[in-house]
Amino acid sequence: MKLSFNAVAKRFGGLRVIDDFTHEFAEGELVALVGPSGCGKSTLLHLAAGLEAPTSGAVLADGRQVRGPHPERTLMFQENALFPWLTLAQNIALALEFQKVDRRTARARALRWLSKVSLDGFADYYPHQVSGGMRQRAALARAFIAEPRALLLDEPFGALDALTRMTLQDALRDLIREQAPTVLLVTHDVDEAIFLADHILVFGPRPAAVLKAFSLERRERTHDLTGFSNVRSEILRLLGIEAEQIEPSLTSLGA
Repeated sequence: MKLSFNAVAKRFGGLRVIDDFTHEFAEGELVALVGPSGCGKSTLLHLAAGLEAPTSGAVLADGRQVRGPHPERTLMFQENALFPWLTLAQNIALALEFQKVDRRTARARALRWLSKVSLDGFADYYPHQVSGGMRQRAALARAFIAEPRALLLDEPFGALDALTRMTLQDALRDLIREQAPTVLLVTHDVDEAIFLADHILVFGPRPAAVLKAFSLERRERTHDLTGFSNVRSEILRLLGIEAEQIEPSLTSLGA
């Protein structure tokens, strides 16, 4: 799915969050949006998801104006947003039941997706019975089960510890490789952006404006990002951070 922002502005009262933003996200790309808190990155995702309407300008999905939410455009938040009274399988299957898939078929597909995210044997556990990382795995499965053509990720791993975050980054990369949706990823973790993205947009302070765009070669990457040290240093410089002062595994700008 191609997502286009044409001269988009968004205001909340007198607050200008986005002002004359124009950008096109090509089908099948993973683009990371990096920048300081409050600069408008999450609002861009909400506009693409149809949860917010622009004050002016237009957001297009495959050339059609976005006028509200649609199953082809899935938004995943930092919080897993699982319903506590439903099991993991029921939470995942719910995405299909909203599309009128019968419960037996939805559960069978949910079980397959639990296996894809390494949660075999946990189908009938409730969210409070599993760890935060396992809940986020279930949230990933729920995001992918309906096979969205655009996946909008708002700091999906920001609340997790470093090791769990890297494990889920690997899982996300594998799922994206399998389904090839267009992905917009808001993250404050520069290393996460470099590990996952085809392109990185670095934003300055509000209202949303791109300071610089980076295109990364499509190749197999590991969590050892030594080969991307120049890109990493440049992104941190644009954000006003001295790279030498930060350990490679801790390049997070904070929530």
